[in-house]
Amino acid sequence: MTDRLTTLEEHTTHQTATLEELSGVVAAQAEQIARLERRVRLLMERAAQMEADTMSGAPLADQKPPHW
Repeated sequence: MTDRLTTLEEHTTHQTATLEELSGVVAAQAEQIARLERRVRLLMERAAQMEADTMSGAPLADQKPPHW
């Protein structure tokens, strides 16, 4: 009976450590996802602005005027 109890305690300890490690991984991934979502949002805003500039006929900063 004591051996069985010891084995169960060892398993519980191992599972607790694994859960804590996984919790840290999930938290880190959540932060990374939030950062990536912000970057994608900024890129989409830039792309939309570039598209609006192109549609409005405004010259792009790196384009030479037609008389060059």
